[in-house]
Amino acid sequence: MLDNVWLIPLLPAVSFAIILLAGKRLPFKGAESGIVAVGASFVLSVVVAAKWIGEDAPREAIEHSSTWLQSGRVRFGAGTHVDGLTVMMLLVVSFISLMVHVYSTGYMHGDRRYTYFFAALSLFTASMLLLVVSDNSLQFLVGWELVGVCSFMLIGHWWEEKENSDAAVKAFLTTRTGDIGLMIGIITLFFAAKGSFNIAHLNQLALDGDISHRLLLVGGCCLFLGVVGKSAQFPLHTWLPDAMAGPTPVSALIHAATMVVAGVYLVARFYPVFFSAFSIDAGGVNLVSIIGAITIVIAALLAFVQDDVKKVLAYSTVSQLGYMVMALGVGAWSAGIFHLFTHAFFKALLFLCAGSVIHGVHSNNMSEMGGLRKLMPWTFRTFIIGSLALSGVPFLAGFFSKDEILLGAHRNGFPIMLAVGLLGAFMTAAYMTRACYLVFWGEYRGQGHPHESPPSMVVPLQILAGLSVVAGLANTWIVGDRLRFAHWATVPGTEELIQRFGLEHAFSLSDASISVAVALAGIGLSGLYYFRDALKPLRGLTRRSTTARAGYTLLVNKYYLDHLYTDIIVGSIKGPIAQAAYWFDQRVLDGVVNGVGAGARAAGNFTYDVIDQKVVDGFANGAGAGAEESGSILRHIQTGRVQQYAAALFAAAALFAVGLVLITQ
Repeated sequence: MLDNVWLIPLLPAVSFAIILLAGKRLPFKGAESGIVAVGASFVLSVVVAAKWIGEDAPREAIEHSSTWLQSGRVRFGAGTHVDGLTVMMLLVVSFISLMVHVYSTGYMHGDRRYTYFFAALSLFTASMLLLVVSDNSLQFLVGWELVGVCSFMLIGHWWEEKENSDAAVKAFLTTRTGDIGLMIGIITLFFAAKGSFNIAHLNQLALDGDISHRLLLVGGCCLFLGVVGKSAQFPLHTWLPDAMAGPTPVSALIHAATMVVAGVYLVARFYPVFFSAFSIDAGGVNLVSIIGAITIVIAALLAFVQDDVKKVLAYSTVSQLGYMVMALGVGAWSAGIFHLFTHAFFKALLFLCAGSVIHGVHSNNMSEMGGLRKLMPWTFRTFIIGSLALSGVPFLAGFFSKDEILLGAHRNGFPIMLAVGLLGAFMTAAYMTRACYLVFWGEYRGQGHPHESPPSMVVPLQILAGLSVVAGLANTWIVGDRLRFAHWATVPGTEELIQRFGLEHAFSLSDASISVAVALAGIGLSGLYYFRDALKPLRGLTRRSTTARAGYTLLVNKYYLDHLYTDIIVGSIKGPIAQAAYWFDQRVLDGVVNGVGAGARAAGNFTYDVIDQKVVDGFANGAGAGAEESGSILRHIQTGRVQQYAAALFAAAALFAVGLVLITQ
């Protein structure tokens, strides 16, 4: 199966084609095709994982490629690359997508574009799986861009509302800004690798020091710009909260297993390039860790002032992605990838729980919720599990993975990043406690009569809740050395690099005490404020304190970054650009069009006056006049006398005979 891993992305791609062409004629309007295809992809992913982890597991990565076009030493082709990182991502993407597909049958029931939704969802999954198995940067780029296109389609699924279509366009354009850097980086590293797009070859050259540091730095910075855009890192994070305009199952898939995690996967896949380019082993700070750390804090702060439950989770995702990026920036490769693994389960759970709540109360606003723990018991229980896992409460999934990141920052000599990580852990626990209170405690503040969601929505919540409890154990001694995450989720050829900065930093309960205390402090203080009303001096602080009011205003306006981008940067250049475009249109394009028109008019006049009137008509009129003149001449020899006709024939025969005699002599 390791040789046929290409089947895994192919199945949902085929499902996309089937749903697009015949979905409306299928019994369940195409949903069954998507579920079967993605389910089969998950089963194949499990088989691949079993082969990779088993006793006969390969020691090296497995690559298969075919050439489409070759020019000299440059080869353009397609292929697959299987290693531990690939296996982990295949499991996560296919499983989360399967849960989302099943959940969507209930959530999207009755939607007028139900079939289209499942077609786009299948293509979204296929695109991410294609990206994951790619062995070269060009194929990787194809999957990367297809993921962006699918997110555009799904975020704008309800495009009739301007807010939704604007959010889709914003997401598309913002991520394209980063993609410009990605493409430049791929081209730069192509030349650095002496004309090769193969990712493993490029990584090996970087490990061996066969590429100049300057080229690696330029290529690494450009690649990282793509990461900043796709994984919603500061300062290009502004698109992700707006992307909540799409259906909630899409939000779950984007935040847990596709789109935003593609950027983190890029850093992990090209890690030797980033490691060498930014000299991560030198300690101190570097671009990757700085951006990750900034993102952790600014996104967590924004989560405190959101009323939309999905936007709270969106900023939570931005912050958690910051943890992953920071982990890779401080050399904790395994910790960062393990957090991606565990985060997928509890973040998908939280978004699907939010969708269940929205499905019941018909509103995203937490101000219109409250008291739902008794009305929606399964949604309440699973949301609490997801929140505790995200907050890092022992011994749930997020507790293990987040602690490994903090431990890696500490032991690799990044004390500032450790402090930022602890601050982020405190804020995460605090704002999730706030969200739990506003949604499930107090009195119901909305309209109608909320009720629990149907089994098609509840069962995925229960499964994800179970994994949010136990997934963190995957990197502990409990599962044994062979099944331990850090043992099999590696990239062959870079073990020494990863071991030096990650594997030896396995989870330690004694080292986790500080992060646990910080998380519990966040829950405790937030609980005192919301549940016990014990921190009364903090209430109304924004009215009494100018500083607090200014800080609150800054957060509500999202640091004015949207204003900076839209009104100042875009606003300042769109006028000159529009004027330049108008000048080009009037002076160049219109000149060309008018010139072509004038030339066509002159050609038409010439054709009519000269060719048609003088040549064609002259020839036709001349032929007619000649025929008429010949007729007039020949009319005189027609007398009607038989004797004259006989004499003429005799004379002609005599002349013919004389001529024949002369010729034959």
